[in-house]
Amino acid sequence: MLPIVRSNWMPSIFDDLMTSGLWNDGYESVSSINPKVNIIENDKEYRIELAAPGLSKEDMKIDLNDNLLTLSSEKQDVKEESNDEYWKREFGYSSFKRSFTIPETVNTDTITAEYRNGILDVHIPKKPEAVQKAPKQISIK
Repeated sequence: MLPIVRSNWMPSIFDDLMTSGLWNDGYESVSSINPKVNIIENDKEYRIELAAPGLSKEDMKIDLNDNLLTLSSEKQDVKEESNDEYWKREFGYSSFKRSFTIPETVNTDTITAEYRNGILDVHIPKKPEAVQKAPKQISIK
């Protein structure tokens, strides 16, 4: 009887096959991304900058439900190749969803957003009463 020899060569070969050009040609079939954000506050507004390169503004969605602001995207791609010997169709899907709790001190009716150079920039203005006023000197009589 031959002894059983355990080796870790099989996972390595399998991993190499699955990540090589034979099985994976760089096209992801399902991808969930978690885009990075910058949150900025100044005296008049909050801003959320979300890095979303490769997407268009039509791919993105912004929802406000009570005080929960949700930035999301779902994108589906179909890639087809064919010649006289074969036909291949691959589907790709990528999505993300990021949610932020908006403070009561913001004016939700005037939130705006723009997409430029791969960055979604959301402007969230503060209510006038929440804007910090400059200190003033009070004279003594």
